[in-house]
Amino acid sequence: MNRMLPSLYILLALFLWSSLGVIVKLSGVAVHVLIFYSVIVSLIVQGIILSRKTYRKEFPGLKLLQYPLILGAASLINTFTYYLAFKHTTIANAVLTHYTAPVIVAFLAPLFLKERVTRPIIISIAIASAGLWIMLNGFSFNEGDALGITAGLVSGFAYAVVVILIRIYTQSFNPVVLAFFSNAVIAILLAPFVREFPVNALWSFLVMGIVHSTIAPILYFKGLRYVSAGRTAVFGYIEPVIAIIFGIIFLSELPGKGSIIGGLLIIFSGYLTLREGK
Repeated sequence: MNRMLPSLYILLALFLWSSLGVIVKLSGVAVHVLIFYSVIVSLIVQGIILSRKTYRKEFPGLKLLQYPLILGAASLINTFTYYLAFKHTTIANAVLTHYTAPVIVAFLAPLFLKERVTRPIIISIAIASAGLWIMLNGFSFNEGDALGITAGLVSGFAYAVVVILIRIYTQSFNPVVLAFFSNAVIAILLAPFVREFPVNALWSFLVMGIVHSTIAPILYFKGLRYVSAGRTAVFGYIEPVIAIIFGIIFLSELPGKGSIIGGLLIIFSGYLTLREGK
């Protein structure tokens, strides 16, 4: 496989996920309801894909099912706290706190994945981290934002765990199969808490179920089969930049100068990582 292609899969997935904040804010429904119905849509789409004969042999045995179960539980914590952050603070605050994850991943990867951290990766992480902190110094929030920022930090840690788990599990699972079982766990865990179906938010369920819970995860899992967790961590810094741009375009949430300068540094770090990957 072309060495650049897996990196492009991850970048495209991150671009799609960058629009999450806008969708969550415009949906107007509770976080757990939004996650549940979007996951149901994704399960229907993924079920259709997996009904093909070529995928049937990819289903894991009972002994291996524990791994998608663990990933599903971690993904639910990550998704729930991330969406909660969007609900209770600005998109900029939510994504920037969430993206403490790449730094955590960079430190966990050598420990759990035995991956060698190269000098270009370290430099890229340093530049991206500097950009992130410049953006964080541009925060303007009040007490009402505290819940959203706290949720964003929790989601950042949970996301780091998810990246590590995916990097491990994609070596043994087909990306579509892994996404399907992970989403099934999320649906089962949330089902007891959902007692309504807000028809007015149907559009958001469809968009999130097809784009954010099916297409993006499959691309991401596929890319992680060949891209190291460290490099993926640096790529991840691009998502908050794009998310803030979407916030400006669709919600008129204007960032400060710190966000702009920090965003440019983050983009530059991603460029360095792509060059190192060639």
